[in-house]
Amino acid sequence: MSKGKKQDSNRWGTATRAIHSASGPEVYGPGMGAPIGTPIWQSSTFAFREPGEVADAATATRPETFYTRYGNPNFTAVQEAIALLEGGEAALVTASGMAAIMLVFLGLLKNGDHVIAQTCHYVGTMKALEAWLPRYGIDVTLVEQTDLGAFEAAIRPETRLIFLETPVNPTLAVTDLAGVAALARQRGITTCMDNTFATPINQRPIEHGIDLVVHSATKYLGGHSDVTAGIIVGDRERIETLWFGLIIHGGISHPFESWLLARGIQTLPFRVARHNSNAMTVAQFLESHGAVERVYYPGLATHPQHELAKKQMDGFGGMVVFELAGGFEAARNFAARMQLARRAVSLGGTETLAVHAASMIHARLTPEQRAEAGISENLIRVSVGLEDAEDIIADFDQALAG
Repeated sequence: MSKGKKQDSNRWGTATRAIHSASGPEVYGPGMGAPIGTPIWQSSTFAFREPGEVADAATATRPETFYTRYGNPNFTAVQEAIALLEGGEAALVTASGMAAIMLVFLGLLKNGDHVIAQTCHYVGTMKALEAWLPRYGIDVTLVEQTDLGAFEAAIRPETRLIFLETPVNPTLAVTDLAGVAALARQRGITTCMDNTFATPINQRPIEHGIDLVVHSATKYLGGHSDVTAGIIVGDRERIETLWFGLIIHGGISHPFESWLLARGIQTLPFRVARHNSNAMTVAQFLESHGAVERVYYPGLATHPQHELAKKQMDGFGGMVVFELAGGFEAARNFAARMQLARRAVSLGGTETLAVHAASMIHARLTPEQRAEAGISENLIRVSVGLEDAEDIIADFDQALAG
């Protein structure tokens, strides 16, 4: 038999929540104890003792066992853990971060609706906003995320969603969550926020009035560069609406992926604390280096929205962005000379990853498109890992010397 969660979980501290909520239910069989490690429920379907039980599960909303496209115990463990950490009522796990984002778009919007988003987002989100939503007759307006007035000016009678990302990928600009949430709430507009860079350890958008939170769980939530998944968190009514969309669109996670994700969540508070401290140390080093033109890190007093970041974040994350003196070639040469840091896309793993945005992740954009998004030709994006900070700095120092 399976025992439910302890009733006092809402009073637990963050680390306790992460460890125990992600462990799944305690499962006991005849004459056996419950495994401490969560089992992998690697089954596409589930058998029932009586025909009526099948019917009950088939007609239920988000059944834990019936058919894995509808639900799976591994999904439940992850969903409960993230909902608890983010402060939402419910959550969904999806096959990727983009599956989560597209599920929000297609699950809540229809032909004729209007979306407000930022001029800078993760590249996949930008493609969805600019190229795909218009195919469904959904209009999109992009505004400067640091200008609260621009959000208000863009609102129309048909506006149904405001989509945010803060700190944003890759420039680390910060959006005023409470300000945007208040504008939207007054007009009955749903807000959704990509919290991938911050994680619920550093920032909980629901506490600032945001309705839905999405994550690329591939990044910090998984934390080991070995899982691809997405998460949506929010109120129970919206999550159930999106669940019906999920079983139709089919963008589900898999039991093993969800199991890996649950494992990652259990160490999330400890990893994020190390990411935060390492990133601050690296940002301070870079800011003092003569070959560096500018450093973008919300934890630095020189960041344009540092005061806002302090107001809505508990920590400033593991992402550091900087621009090199010497332009495009200097930045590309820096990326080529790194020895400890890996030249790879993605972020949030144990290892330090760095990319030259203009020649790697945003190479398909024209210089004009990159400039419009605030991505300079000499910009380096770093996902600061969990190594010893002095080793990361030594690697960057020798790469900058070149």
